[in-house]
Amino acid sequence: MSALEISMKPSNTTLSPYTYAERTAHAKEATKRPSDSADTQYWRYDVSQKRQKYGAGDGDKLCFKFVSSGSCPRGEKCNFQHDSDARQQYMRGVCFDFINKGKCERGPNCNFKHSLQDEGESYAHKKQVSESAGTNRSKECWFCLSSPNVESHLIISIGEYFYCALAKGPLVHDHVLIIPIEHSPNTLLLPPEGEVDLCRFQSSLKRYFQNQGKSVVFFEWVSKRSTHANLQAIPIPSSRAAAVQDIFNLAAEKLGFKFVATRCNENSDGRKLLRTQFDKDFSCFYVELPKGTVLSHVVEENEKFPAQFGREVLAGLLNMADKADWRNCAHSKEEETKLVEDFKSQFKEFDPIDDTNYVVPQWQEHRLKCTLNLAVPAALQSVVPCHQGSEEYP
Repeated sequence: MSALEISMKPSNTTLSPYTYAERTAHAKEATKRPSDSADTQYWRYDVSQKRQKYGAGDGDKLCFKFVSSGSCPRGEKCNFQHDSDARQQYMRGVCFDFINKGKCERGPNCNFKHSLQDEGESYAHKKQVSESAGTNRSKECWFCLSSPNVESHLIISIGEYFYCALAKGPLVHDHVLIIPIEHSPNTLLLPPEGEVDLCRFQSSLKRYFQNQGKSVVFFEWVSKRSTHANLQAIPIPSSRAAAVQDIFNLAAEKLGFKFVATRCNENSDGRKLLRTQFDKDFSCFYVELPKGTVLSHVVEENEKFPAQFGREVLAGLLNMADKADWRNCAHSKEEETKLVEDFKSQFKEFDPIDDTNYVVPQWQEHRLKCTLNLAVPAALQSVVPCHQGSEEYP
């Protein structure tokens, strides 16, 4: 045989496993997305190419605080990424979950965009979406008077900016909520006129409970994710009023924080100070004690704070641990109606709205029309006709 014939490889020759593995590796490498790919949908995972500000956490998750507000109080100590590109996308109306995870579990029910937006995308569109979402939330809200979900049989009295209602699943039978009429996430951001209305209700409740030998504790959990605020008012025996501050401090110590105590008299000075110090970018909890002292705590971003903290503490004070969860205290609608009727009959002489000189604001008229069986003064009946006994809403 010639040298050429000897060197020829037969067509049925088995391939070398070494050369085959090398070819396969090259083929796979060719199909991989290059690191400098222009596929913008994956930019959020390429941490090395991100434009960062301060926070340089080891993970690839974004800091919601920075993305939503443009700053983070933890700065370089933050464990999450401070990404300026993500901030810009969020400002253009892109869903945070989509930016952070690449997907959103809410799907078509989400009110934000699920695609990255060019620089020319207007922020006004985001604002429009946000306002539309707010309107929808108002219709579904338990506390909005214009909502079909509001349980009007629990309402005690309506003011200009706030209304009072018995709590659903009350800790005690005269557990009251003071609720903004507007769809507001907390009571600290309302205008000064609203604060006056709120203080009128607080003062009336103090006098009402004092007449029964009780003191009242007011508290509010102000969460950044709250939708409609409610300031809770829970009466306690006056003999236990002196122990309230100690038991709240003890509960705080068990959770690993300390309250900031602001000593005030029994007027609204404590709330005025809270309003000046309140930062809407943070969650907080505060409690107004019977003698006027205010205990407050600003909740950090990653801090786990129980939403029912105030109720749980007072349940312990009153030896009612089994009632710490409102769901364990549910009543039938008939029982709730009876409780409201009893409360209104006793509260009538203290009700700040039970005044013949009170004139209903025009903007509130439609709300009164759709809210039934209320402690509305007789003078208002001629201003706002109410259809008593009906539970239908326009």
